[in-house]
Amino acid sequence: MWAFLVAPAYLVGIFPSAALVAKASGIDIHAAGSGNPGASNVSRTLGWRKGMIVFALDALKGVVSAGAGLWLGGRAGGYALGTAAVVGHVFPVTRRGRGGKGVASAGGVVAVLHPIVFVVISGLWLAVHRLCRRAAIASLASVTAAPIGAAVAGRPAWEVAATAGLAALLIARHAGNIRRLLGGTEHRL
Repeated sequence: MWAFLVAPAYLVGIFPSAALVAKASGIDIHAAGSGNPGASNVSRTLGWRKGMIVFALDALKGVVSAGAGLWLGGRAGGYALGTAAVVGHVFPVTRRGRGGKGVASAGGVVAVLHPIVFVVISGLWLAVHRLCRRAAIASLASVTAAPIGAAVAGRPAWEVAATAGLAALLIARHAGNIRRLLGGTEHRL
């Protein structure tokens, strides 16, 4: 049953949270700041409150999709529908694949499937961000820690692999950030 919801979960992922929040303030988020339609760019451009709204909406995409999948198809369904929502957020067909980095949406998936890991990696994100003031470094640290957390929590190998696959997608989406970090030009949050 849950397999029929992969496409709807993808559609949940394409909901343009950042674009709508920014547009309500008269800003085209694709033309402002880094141009990325995500919570970090909205925070830099419009302030942390609006950034938190975008973060919550983007995380909700993962929570709703993974939750529906978990309810209908167990953990495999949760991973499938949660991942579909993240892919929708990262590669939205409605915006020619110009989506966000997927960290908040994937965080929502992890919150549903690995709540303790989510709490730990959220703390890690906050600690790293406080130290370096760069969302990309904090995000990369948290994303890298998620599959490690799943392994430490004793989850089956396929779940660790699925979490690592999701992490790999998010790391790949941060390729530009990694280049800017190495070049010393990455934006501060």
